[in-house]
Amino acid sequence: MSSAVPATRPLASPIPLREILPWAVFAGVVLLALLYLVGMDQGATSLFSGSLIHEFLHDGRHLLGFPCH
Repeated sequence: MSSAVPATRPLASPIPLREILPWAVFAGVVLLALLYLVGMDQGATSLFSGSLIHEFLHDGRHLLGFPCH
């Protein structure tokens, strides 16, 4: 018989909210900007002149369920 002691794993320490919050806010802002560019940019409220972004993302808009016509 062997008297080997089973190996123990180190416990994971929780990440403090203070470290996660700035990254969560940054990710939220980036996702909202992408949502605007893909879903809301129709020309009337566009931040960019012309319809380049609308035409570039046209098929993606339909794939995500945004009406555009």
